[in-house]
Amino acid sequence: MRRNGAHNFPAIDRVIYGKAASEAVGEEAERLAAKRVFLIVSRTLNSKTDEIEKIRRTLDDKHAATFDGIAQHTTRKQAAEVALHAKEARADLIVAVGGGSAVDLAKIVIMAMEHDIHDEAGFDAFPMGPGVSQSPFRSPRIRQIAVPSTLNGGEYNAAALVTDERQKLKQIFFHPQMMPVSIILDPALTLHTPSKLWMGSGTRSMDHGIEALCSPAGTPLADEVVLAGISTLRQGMLRTLEKPDDLEARRLCQYGSWLASFGLQARIPMGASHGIGHVLGGSFDVPHYYCTPVIMPSLLRYNKPFTEDAQKRLAAALGAPGDEAADAFAQFTRRLGLPGRLADVGIGEDKFNQISKIAINHRFVKANPRPFKDEADIVDLLRTAA
Repeated sequence: MRRNGAHNFPAIDRVIYGKAASEAVGEEAERLAAKRVFLIVSRTLNSKTDEIEKIRRTLDDKHAATFDGIAQHTTRKQAAEVALHAKEARADLIVAVGGGSAVDLAKIVIMAMEHDIHDEAGFDAFPMGPGVSQSPFRSPRIRQIAVPSTLNGGEYNAAALVTDERQKLKQIFFHPQMMPVSIILDPALTLHTPSKLWMGSGTRSMDHGIEALCSPAGTPLADEVVLAGISTLRQGMLRTLEKPDDLEARRLCQYGSWLASFGLQARIPMGASHGIGHVLGGSFDVPHYYCTPVIMPSLLRYNKPFTEDAQKRLAAALGAPGDEAADAFAQFTRRLGLPGRLADVGIGEDKFNQISKIAINHRFVKANPRPFKDEADIVDLLRTAA
């Protein structure tokens, strides 16, 4: 049982479920008195389905413009460019429809708009490295709505991952009001999401829950909620694996992601799975939804001496009470058909030293429940995941 600490509540108005995305976006735009809605959307959803067109039709003359050229890893350069487009369109509300990259782009775009950032160098004035305890950003006058098509749960987070392409380095930018003002869950929208992305993003959401559960900074409320989320996600993902068009299974997955991400909402620091995953994605182009299955089992083994009670509860939530949590998680991700080793995603031992040099300074690696004494400790961890 946690004996001391503090629980933070997020700067979000509501999570909306049980309505079509187009209907809910229209109602939220009305509630927020928005007149010029700028859409940041998945290109696949925009060009190969009618989902975005449904939203545009519902918005009618409130629709200002649509952007659908989202980079896989959100970049400073693109954030500045899209912010300029949104300002030119006189946007007073941003709506992100798609995966984590769409949501992260919307988060950082509203900050680029607030601070008139025109290029990637414009973010240099807003350091967000280790030791930064307070956001350097002003509160944004324009907020965003998120309509996720994947399960990673980043929409419940008040931070954005943004890559500085000059250094090929993924950075975290934060302000409490970068959290979407509302989140809309529509399982029908997710029918278009590729299976590997759906399953992989679900493990990413589990990662949020696991790292909150194991964090020394966790809270009693977050512990109970994320455990329920991990269990619910597991059930929903296995049902979706058997029947991909089962809307109720997809709804269950969305609810599980919402619950598993509760630690993010409470601003509980993540651990080394996230920190190393950010390096794998930002510097080595590994898709984020593959980072968790290749790192988490080894990290659970590394952390076990410091998180034994949490891992017992985790194993039960994964449907394997009494087993090692690392084995239960690895078995689950194998069942989903996801990669399980670094070699499976193109990361060999020749890259381990470079990964460790970047990761050792990452704020989430520093927050890991079992400390890393030096870069060699991270290399040893990577070898066990090889």
